Amino acid sequence: MTATTTKRSNVGDRLLTGIERVGNKLPEPFALFTILFLITAVVSTAMAWGNVVVHVPGKDEPLAIKGLFTGEGLAWFTTTLGENYIGFPPLVTVATILLAIGIAEKSGFLAAAIRFTIGGAPRWLLPYTVGFVGVVGSIMADSAFVVIPPLAALAFKAAGRHPVAGLLGGFASAGAGYSTNIFPTSLDALFAGITNAVIPTVPALANHATEANPLSNYYFNIVAAVVLSCVAGFVIDKVVEPRVMRAGVSKDEVNPETGQLMTDTLAMRIVGDEQTVAESREPQVEAGLSPREKKALLWACVTFVLIGVALTVFTLLPNSPWRNEDGNFLPKSPLLASIVFIIFVFFSVSGYVYGRIAGTVRGFKDVPVMMGAALKDMTSFLVLAFILGQFIALFNWSGIGSWIAVTGASGLENAGVTGFPVIIGFIILCSILNLFIISGSSMWTLMAAVFVPMFGILGFEPAFIQAAFRVGDSATQVMTPLNPYMVVLLAMLRKYEPSAGLGTVMARMIPFVVPFWVVWVLILMVFYFLGLPLGPGVGIMITH
Repeated sequence: MTATTTKRSNVGDRLLTGIERVGNKLPEPFALFTILFLITAVVSTAMAWGNVVVHVPGKDEPLAIKGLFTGEGLAWFTTTLGENYIGFPPLVTVATILLAIGIAEKSGFLAAAIRFTIGGAPRWLLPYTVGFVGVVGSIMADSAFVVIPPLAALAFKAAGRHPVAGLLGGFASAGAGYSTNIFPTSLDALFAGITNAVIPTVPALANHATEANPLSNYYFNIVAAVVLSCVAGFVIDKVVEPRVMRAGVSKDEVNPETGQLMTDTLAMRIVGDEQTVAESREPQVEAGLSPREKKALLWACVTFVLIGVALTVFTLLPNSPWRNEDGNFLPKSPLLASIVFIIFVFFSVSGYVYGRIAGTVRGFKDVPVMMGAALKDMTSFLVLAFILGQFIALFNWSGIGSWIAVTGASGLENAGVTGFPVIIGFIILCSILNLFIISGSSMWTLMAAVFVPMFGILGFEPAFIQAAFRVGDSATQVMTPLNPYMVVLLAMLRKYEPSAGLGTVMARMIPFVVPFWVVWVLILMVFYFLGLPLGPGVGIMITH
């Protein structure tokens, strides 16, 4: 190693250490929102004592700020504690969708689909296939960070390409493109629920803006997923793999103690929120599918298609109950209100069919077991939702959200900062905060409470602000040490490169972060300037 290389490595390590030190000072999400709740409580009380009012667009009378630590506030809080929690909008949709995706995941359907897609790709197309699978892998939630990278490495090695390029590409695609997908996911339901929770803070927004649903960003997501998959494939093929080869990284696993090549792998164990690596001689996971798995996957996909055909026919019937009173589907209809049901049917039935044929599901009695396992996986969210619900409820009830929105919007207008430049500033802010707040639900809860009403007053649809948030929420999360799955990736990488550290992972991720961020912003610009719909019945600007 040359002196220049060492110097650069030291600079990178110092930068990473600085980021990690600052990030580690942030409380965990539950504690963070508890603190924000208390701050909001104190500030709202002070503003209430100061008789602060705000003139909200759409309201004839000024809105007086209400404080938590007043008689009215304490009565409100003590009588609505449970309602604030159970009424937290994302709980209704996320929990339901996760039950279905839990069946598809626990039966092995999703993993089999990924293995088939990656393992069957030709050598030249493999980087782009890994990019696509990584981007759409968010349907598996955080499992994508653990499942996709090693499978991509195996597929690369089997094709005679460098496994580390597949490993890094699979992780980067899954992380940097986490907020988009060609399929509706539980994340869409989660974001939509949080968005809808803050819309009522401004009556003009509530009266004229389009309510968000899991398909509000669907067209935007499809375009972003396809384009970003191509970007990921190009970066893997033209940047990452050549750099890995020039660095002399081994194509075979290396014993970290002896430096000798080895064929056995280190088994990864995830226990709660802690990632540990256990040295065991477990056989490698096969990238290909067994004949029985192929048969199961075929019938599951056939089932998936048949469900789609049946739902389409039922929807297109002249007197379909899914049409609105005018006989249409837009802007509102029972069809759009049934998105959660449709997603549930697709994944639960297809996952069950796969499991029955593959032998991973013995009978219907296994369904509640898989659903229970899915709910167990989201226990941390269920706990976090308690304080998120209290925070959102207080923010809305006190009127602080409306005051910030009106004041902020007026300030932006007076400064002449409107249009797409202000959206760019919002995305940059999200990207910076994403280095420290990894939880997408936590950050969107925080950002939506302020920026959905603020930008709504400026005329932007809440779903458009949600789409802009997706850009800033994903791209930078693969380059921060605060992402717990960075430790998982590091452990996998050390099997080929024992001397690798977090600085190594950071350097290997940057080639993905920059193009993903730039291209994603460009896609948003195209939708904005051409006035394209983001999803069914959802535009860019609020139309009165």
